[in-house]
Amino acid sequence: MTVSEKKLRKKFTVRYLALPTVLGLSVIAYLLYAGYEPGQFGIILQANFYWVGMAVAVLIVRDLGNMYRIRYITDQVLSWKQSFSVIMLWEFAACALPTVVGGTSVLAYILFKEKIPLGRSIGKVMVISMLDNLYFVLAVPLVLYFTKGILLPELVGIPGALRETLAVAFIVSYVLVALSAFTMFYALFINPHAVKRGLLYTCRIRLFGKWRQAILRHANELLLSSKHLRSKPAAYWFRAGVSTVFVWTARYIIIGLLIAAFTTLNLHDHVVIFSRNLIYKIVLFVSVTPGAAGIAELAFPAFFGAYLGSFTAIAVFVYRILTHYLYLIIGAVVFPRWAARVFKSEHAHVEPEHAGELQEDRRKRLQA
Repeated sequence: MTVSEKKLRKKFTVRYLALPTVLGLSVIAYLLYAGYEPGQFGIILQANFYWVGMAVAVLIVRDLGNMYRIRYITDQVLSWKQSFSVIMLWEFAACALPTVVGGTSVLAYILFKEKIPLGRSIGKVMVISMLDNLYFVLAVPLVLYFTKGILLPELVGIPGALRETLAVAFIVSYVLVALSAFTMFYALFINPHAVKRGLLYTCRIRLFGKWRQAILRHANELLLSSKHLRSKPAAYWFRAGVSTVFVWTARYIIIGLLIAAFTTLNLHDHVVIFSRNLIYKIVLFVSVTPGAAGIAELAFPAFFGAYLGSFTAIAVFVYRILTHYLYLIIGAVVFPRWAARVFKSEHAHVEPEHAGELQEDRRKRLQA
């Protein structure tokens, strides 16, 4: 686990904080410069701070909902304080890593360090991913119904060909997410033995020989997770499902609340903004920059600029502060204390056979 510790610590350095911050702020600076008008910075004083306050309140409630969800999905093994650390570190990972990688890959390790066995940690992460994907799969038809079947509303500054490409990308992404949700459901609840056999067959392929041991381990962990999860009562899944709907709905309505701070919106406008947010997140999902930094700021005016006009650059800035930079700062504050706590026992209990190696290594460094 020492190597994993080093890798994890590396992701919480100033370098990882600086890259997404510089990228995002550079784009915002460009947007402010390109659309600069005298007295532009006084625009923020014209905002309706009731709606800004509502956006902040929803953000806080969303995080509380996320803490509730992770705590109950992990069978309340985590305390509320541990749940806070896990969620903040998970959000930080999502902001500091490329969106195509995401923070989910880090979550299983974080849970493992919180004394949840690795197999069970992976199972919990699979449950969370499955529920998240199911939310998206179910939300899209509802949104299309309430927006009268319009997949992509008119996007400011988007050429027709690119708009069609976005529509195709959205449909493909929807199908892939639906397949992913079904695959995880099948693997956990219908036929985990078939999936295990598939993984074992994969081990025989020379291309995957390097990961043979890891694949075998995960195949066994899958069976253990499946057995554990299938024994859960209906109340467990009800809480997990409701909290997932709550968390993701809150995540998606924040943009609408911030836009309402600068212009007047009716209920239909909020629904349309919600639907555009689904497409917007697909664009961010394929970003290769940390936390979609730069891409998120550039794409925002195309999706929401029609509602904001001259307020767009300021709205982007406020939105990214609340949903991106804030978590970079919180994660950087939370991580040192969390790392000191979870890695303390590892360093305090060095196995005897490694003690001599550590002393020899220390002696060589002193001589050097």
